[in-house]
Parts: sequence; structure tokens; C-alpha cells
Amino acid sequence: MSVTPQSSPAALAALPRNLLERLYRTMVRIRLFEQKALELFLAGELPGFLHSCLGQEAVAAGVCAALREDDYITSTHRGHGHVLAKGLAMDRMMAELYGKTTGYCKGKGGSMHIADFSCGVLGANGIVAAGLPIATGAALSAQMRRSGQVVAAFFGDGATSQGAFHEAVNLAAVWKLPVVYVCENNHYAVSTPLERQMRIASVSERAAAYGIPGITVDGNDVVAVYQAAGDLIERARRGEGPALLECRTYRWLGHYVGDPATYRPPEELAWWKSRDPLLIFERRLLQEADFSEQELALVRREASDELEAAVDFARRSPAPRPEDALEDVWP
Repeated sequence: MSVTPQSSPAALAALPRNLLERLYRTMVRIRLFEQKALELFLAGELPGFLHSCLGQEAVAAGVCAALREDDYITSTHRGHGHVLAKGLAMDRMMAELYGKTTGYCKGKGGSMHIADFSCGVLGANGIVAAGLPIATGAALSAQMRRSGQVVAAFFGDGATSQGAFHEAVNLAAVWKLPVVYVCENNHYAVSTPLERQMRIASVSERAAAYGIPGITVDGNDVVAVYQAAGDLIERARRGEGPALLECRTYRWLGHYVGDPATYRPPEELAWWKSRDPLLIFERRLLQEADFSEQELALVRREASDELEAAVDFARRSPAPRPEDALEDVWP
């Protein structure tokens, strides 16, 4: 296992300005979308369940910025950030949360099952670790087609104790498949803390059992995530096989919206909120990359306008008809 420290000012300064703006815009879009989804859910406008990724924005933004447009991702029940970062539009995502026909899955998938193959989004998944075998299969397809594509598989720390994780990673290692397994270690598997899930200090240590690289980064540092993910993605693209990237982060809310999260010490939550990945990056852009507050405010305003239009689009969209339940069904 190797551990990458928080990125240096030189590391940030080495990145192109347009990439820095893209990373910031992605994080802002995720933050605003999640805040609005929470507001709408609590107001009773959204059906079903909601699992928020507030506090984890840097992982999705950093990893997906290192991917090509034709690369793939698999996601989780907490996947809005992943699919936004991969290029999905706010309006069709919001329509899916509302259960409307204009959503990415025609309103049948909801918050936990958004997918769009044309953008390389092979699906968010409500079953813990279920996206890992799908990612491994997609990587096998890319290898057989010699397409040069790479798969990024997102999952939480609890998924690494599921059999599907070990089966998927082992097979990918044996066949040297082009896949990067991205663990969003937010320190809790529902309500079970990390130290009660495993006897090792870092999820990335599990990579040694399969003979692949395992790297741990600060998951609240979008530059560190981008750099580590980029190195591992390009390694996979060269045919050198899979890797395990552990991004240490924290979800601000409970496992689902409505979970009181009494299993977490209040001071722990306060400490992690003080390390807000979006505010940290904003300060670094102002201090280390010569961005102006006006430039960042424009990004926030544009994302807010996009979100407002997305909510309006979703509210005006039609609900599915009863007969729509018989469409898109495997015969």
C-alpha cells in the first residue's frame, strides 16, 4: 500500500486552468443538485428513498475528470455525483428523481438506478457491491474489443466486505483488465464504522491479496483524487491491469435521508464539515491559481440557473401511464 498526501500548491498550479474550472464546476453542480434534491424530498415532492453524497463531491469530480468520454463507470445507491460528473444532464436526472417519463430511465429507475449507456454510465445500483462485477465485465469487453476504454467502478467501504468485491477484483487481476476500483471510504457501512468491518487500517491494503496496486488519497482533495485516478486509469489503458483507489471522505448526512445517524459522534461530523471539499478547493483556486471571486461566483450562478431550469423541466414533465409498465421489459 502507498499513501498519497494532500496535493501541494505546485501540483495544483501544474494543472491547466480550464481543467481547474471544470473540476470546480462539477463539484458545484453536484453540491447544488444534492441540496435541492434534499429540499424537494423533505417537502414530499420526490418519491422513494434518497441517499445523499453531500461532502463527497471531490471523489466523483476528480475521478471522472480523468476519464475519456467513451470510458465507463458503474455507480452506487449514492450515485448522483458520479453520473453528473460523467456528463449526465441535470434536467433528465431531476425528472428521473420525480419519476417522470423524461427521466433517463423513463421514471422507472428513480434515484438509485440512473443509467445512460451513451455517456458510459452503466448504472447506479441499489445493491451493495453489485456494480463491481458489471464493471469487470465491461472491462473484459473493452479488452476483447481492444477499444482502449477503461472502467471506473465506484463503491463504498462496506462493499469491500461483500463477496462480489473479491470475486470481481480477483478476476480482473488475473486477466489484467482495464478497470480502476474506486472506494469512497466514508467510514461507515450504513451504521457500522470502518474499524468494526475489518482488521486493517486502510481499504487499499486489500489490493495486496490480488497483486495489484492499492493507493489511498485524501478524498476531500479533488486535485489529489484527479492525479491518483489519472495515473491508475492510464496504467489500465496501457494494459497493465486493475488497481484499487481508496478515497477517504465523509458523508454529511445519514445513510439515507431520514436516518438520524446517532451512531456518529457530533464532534466527528463537525470536524469533517470543517474540511468541506468544495470550500477547500475554492480557497486554493483563489490563493494558488489566481482565480477571482467573480469567476467562481459566475460558475455558481450558472449552475444554479441550470438547476432551477431542471426542476421546472421535471415538474412540467408527464408522469408514466399505466401501460408504460409493459414497455422496455425483457420478453
